[in-house]
Amino acid sequence: MPRLMLTDQRWQKLSRLMYQSGRIYNKPGHRMTLEGILYRMRTGCPWRDLPREFGQWSTVFRRFNLWSKKGILERLFKALSRNTDMEWLFIDGSIVKAHQHSAGAASSKCEAIGQSRGGHSTKIHLAVGSYGLPVHVELSGGQVNDVVHAQSLIEGAPIADKVIADKGYDSDVFRNDVASQGVKPVIPRRKHSRVGNENMDWCLYRYRHLVENAFARIKHFRAIATRYDKLERNYHSMLMLAFTMMWLPMWAD
Repeated sequence: MPRLMLTDQRWQKLSRLMYQSGRIYNKPGHRMTLEGILYRMRTGCPWRDLPREFGQWSTVFRRFNLWSKKGILERLFKALSRNTDMEWLFIDGSIVKAHQHSAGAASSKCEAIGQSRGGHSTKIHLAVGSYGLPVHVELSGGQVNDVVHAQSLIEGAPIADKVIADKGYDSDVFRNDVASQGVKPVIPRRKHSRVGNENMDWCLYRYRHLVENAFARIKHFRAIATRYDKLERNYHSMLMLAFTMMWLPMWAD
């Protein structure tokens, strides 16, 4: 039997949230379906290579695709992350390699796959709260600059007292936008800036590693560290599931 990831307590919490959505029927096989999706997320194997213990691979994939369309996995993440300490908000971006299997989607959109120096890639734009747990995420092509998604990350995340980011977000326009919302930006200026960093809160900036730690944790899952999904929607749903697994111990352990 393959290694499983859900304890009885964790499954009870997730199943309750899934069925409360009103978009999924209560079926006994859903637990092993979710375990199959988690197995694929953890190992990065092709859907066709899922162990038979999880059921027919086509059934597992079909349900994952359906849940992705319905936003079920995103609903799980939002339900678990709705209450958190938002004194600080850390934002950052990280690039993941897009595998050749992620190409060929029957879509006219770019599906958040871009061309950069390392080849085809996707960038994850992430916001985490004071505890280092994800609160909002966006996707783009790997060539997109971090600051392009800075404002939308702030708007999509819960309101915080301070926003902490690295030099990639060094923009007076962004600083002014953040300050106009009553939030203090903690963003160092670049080396050759005329203004300098005399007013920089370096003590608080040291805690920016919390967002880096969040990236490190989700990249333990091979289907996150390398993108295999053709559709942006499905890769986003995989991210939602990874974030759900980060939040779940806060509710079920």
